[in-house]
Amino acid sequence: MKLIKLDAIDSTNDFLKSLASQDEPDNFTVVTAENQTKGKGQMGSKWQSESGKNLVMSVLVKDFLYDNEQVFNLSIIVSLAVIDALKSLNIPKLSIKWPNDIMSYNKKIGGILIENTLKSDGRIVSVVGIGLNVNQTNYEHLPNASSLAVICKTQFDKNVLPVLIVDKIKERIEFWQTNSTEFWREYFNSLFKKGIPMPFKNLKNENFMGIIQGVSSIGKIQILLEDDSVSEFEIKEVQMLY
Repeated sequence: MKLIKLDAIDSTNDFLKSLASQDEPDNFTVVTAENQTKGKGQMGSKWQSESGKNLVMSVLVKDFLYDNEQVFNLSIIVSLAVIDALKSLNIPKLSIKWPNDIMSYNKKIGGILIENTLKSDGRIVSVVGIGLNVNQTNYEHLPNASSLAVICKTQFDKNVLPVLIVDKIKERIEFWQTNSTEFWREYFNSLFKKGIPMPFKNLKNENFMGIIQGVSSIGKIQILLEDDSVSEFEIKEVQMLY
């Protein structure tokens, strides 16, 4: 795996996308940064990280996706790979808050943003951005956030994480064709608050109760409503209140 370490950058995803458009980087090329000034979350939200304390990385994934209808498969692979890596470090009570926030107990410790580019020859090239709270301890203005250091009461070597995570991504991709059904089941079983009545908010700012039932093949969350119907929601169409 090729590793490009940067001191500061606006966005590791943008840097790697630019690199991929100008050159043909090796599959699983990784970019990390000590400080990211314009980190991105899902649907344009911002990812804030204290300089030097956390893992900020992007990894290039090629030759996996060939159909726009299958892009959520990569979200499943990456989410589970990050969980695998954290389990190997004995991080407790891990789960995935749909679509791909990484949780420990009820606190968000990481997030994933995947940006896909369709090439002229039909290939889909993906840049997978991963932010993981490692050694930051101050979350005064982020009550739902935490870090590995806070949860485990010890500091971690964040430099071992990129290799560990990419190895887990490679492993999941290698076994996808024969284990995709099991991986989907594993993803669902790892979902935060699945099967539990929870309050949600929709785009109209209306609150409602629902129970997470599953995730569709294209990544929409399926929620059982109080009238016993099941509705599907895309990213940012619904917010869990917890």
